[in-house]
Amino acid sequence: MTEQKRPPSRDVWPLIHAERAALADDLAGLDAEGWSTPSLCTELTVREVLAHLTASAQLTPASWMAGVLRCRFDFDKQVAMQLERQLGADPAETLERFRRSVTSTRKPPLPAVAILGETVVHGEDIRRPLGIRHSYQAEALTAVAEYYRGTDLVVLAKGRIGGLRLVADDGPFSAGTGRSVKGSTLALVMAMTGRSAYCDELEGDGVEVLRERAGMG
Repeated sequence: MTEQKRPPSRDVWPLIHAERAALADDLAGLDAEGWSTPSLCTELTVREVLAHLTASAQLTPASWMAGVLRCRFDFDKQVAMQLERQLGADPAETLERFRRSVTSTRKPPLPAVAILGETVVHGEDIRRPLGIRHSYQAEALTAVAEYYRGTDLVVLAKGRIGGLRLVADDGPFSAGTGRSVKGSTLALVMAMTGRSAYCDELEGDGVEVLRERAGMG
């Protein structure tokens, strides 16, 4: 079977801005219990994940490196430090800070599509525990899936899908060879980035392999 060619690169910032805006709207009116709900991102609440997204939207390569040096190359500590800075005094301030970051084009030293991936994945980390369903733009999901299929930068993804054939049933994405894993592009993205719950939405003889790998972090 011929491997699908990747689509040409394009400006993904409009997709990032649209997904950020949609997430902010989804969280408007969320009560205190909702804000303190555990997210799918290990040990972080919904509010903390949103603050993390705000922090990412405020970083530049220079400020990112300054934080890394301040934390002596402890990347987890650096992420926690930036998150704390953006949390604000209460959930309303957390959301307002995120809203002000919706159209930001600042980013750490990563490709813009990595920021789109972060926005989509962490958006689901927030929405799913809250029972919120969102219709993502197909173009955004396909771009994210194509990015993660070829990288382990920041998030282990490429290594997690080795020996598997991933095929989206709602879009053009496909990748790899081997045991079959088929489902929505969103479920494939979330599973390949370690969210094992989304394997329940997939089918094929490679699903259990992916589920085991997702659960390994």
